[in-house]
Amino acid sequence: MQSTVVTPSEKRTLWSVITASSVGTLIEWYDFYIFGTLAAVISTQFFPAEHPTAAFLLTLASFAVGFVVRPFGALVFGRLGDMIGRKYTFLLTLIIMGSSTFLIGLVPSYQTIGLASPILVVVLRLLQGLALGGEYGGAATYVAEHSPAAKRGFYTSFIQTTASLGLFVSLAVILLVRLNLSEEAFASWGWRLPFLFSIFLVAISIYIRLRMQESPLFAKLKASGNVSRNPIKESFGKKENLKYVLIALFGATAGQGVVWYTGQFYALSFIQKTCNIEYVQSYYILAMALVLGTPLFIYFGWLSDKVGRKAIMMAGLLFAVILYRPIYQRMYDLADTSAKTVLSETNGEAANGGQVRTLAYADGSTLKVTTAADTVNREVTLGTSGFWSMVLLIFIQVVLVTMVYGPIAAFLVEMFPTRIRYTSMSLPYHIGNGVFGGLTPLIATSLYEASKSPDSPDGDPFVGLLYPIIVAAVTLIIGSIFLSNKRRADVND
Repeated sequence: MQSTVVTPSEKRTLWSVITASSVGTLIEWYDFYIFGTLAAVISTQFFPAEHPTAAFLLTLASFAVGFVVRPFGALVFGRLGDMIGRKYTFLLTLIIMGSSTFLIGLVPSYQTIGLASPILVVVLRLLQGLALGGEYGGAATYVAEHSPAAKRGFYTSFIQTTASLGLFVSLAVILLVRLNLSEEAFASWGWRLPFLFSIFLVAISIYIRLRMQESPLFAKLKASGNVSRNPIKESFGKKENLKYVLIALFGATAGQGVVWYTGQFYALSFIQKTCNIEYVQSYYILAMALVLGTPLFIYFGWLSDKVGRKAIMMAGLLFAVILYRPIYQRMYDLADTSAKTVLSETNGEAANGGQVRTLAYADGSTLKVTTAADTVNREVTLGTSGFWSMVLLIFIQVVLVTMVYGPIAAFLVEMFPTRIRYTSMSLPYHIGNGVFGGLTPLIATSLYEASKSPDSPDGDPFVGLLYPIIVAAVTLIIGSIFLSNKRRADVND
């Protein structure tokens, strides 16, 4: 049995383990998500600009490629992690991720090299997905195998903060670059800087991780000669273990994945593309919601040590199923200017020779309509009240994210034995989070675009919510039936 008493020396070691694992994982999430965060700009760089809607959907599809390949990364690097160790495996994933991100920042545009541009980007996204498929399982396993049983949910929750913090850092870096460049310079070349900046973050993390020691449980297993010779076969070839993999996937990680990506990435896509919220303001809104909500990952991880993992995760899924539709209705209403009182109107000429019409409303919001050639762009800037109302609505979604995501690392670690833990927990996590969750922005946006017709040019702005609501509901039912709420105290075997 693991001791529940932690000496001061062990506590210092544990916090150094958490710091080293979290910093590296945060940087990998930053590298992975910077692409999605910049999707609106990237769509004009790597795809034909003549069809902006198609270009944006192709960008989301390229973003999704990285998610689809993550389960394969889980198998490749999970196998390495269970055979040679946790430390060196996720050191390798960090190097692959950082290099791929840096190179995306160097890929020439579609206008320069044509079809080779999106092909190169997709290849690099594939490498990113493979790397991330090996990173999370290693980091979560590494921290959990250092943690005392009674606080496993609390300590592993710090790893859980890294995904949202990585997204927040990507937003912060983008805003910093955008605010120091003109709109034209940022669209032309400034968007590349966040990708290139990642190389410095990766160098720092590599230095930190080189100083780490191997997981004590894996080191003990290796010393005794009990390391798995074929962790993939043991994980998925044995009926008993395969059953737990499937329960983890359909009873937890699939729903967790759609809640995570709906509450953050789809929320950003929705306010930018459906609500037409001004570009910089949309990033401020999401960044504020993340700052307010991220500490709750730790709270719900801690709470799962007291009341169990299942109860919290299932509650988060239930609230998502119930609340998504009214939340997004309210988000849409905040940006809808059709029924607002107009205070003033100004007209002018745009920088590209088109015409600009700006309307100011009584609630402090503005609508800027730019007409150039055959295109019409609408850009809504919310007033103070509308801004904070939008922050609150996304914050509520982030709370749901923290409920389903905060306890899940400890939950997955406790399901599988040490000799095949890296492989067994990584695959359901990356199918659920990467495939079910990662496809959410693409599927939801595609459903919205498909709902448009000559009779209904605006389409149904909420039809995209069908996908996350259905997946969350199915996961809620399966998880409620098959998951146990009991914590597994011993993870030594």
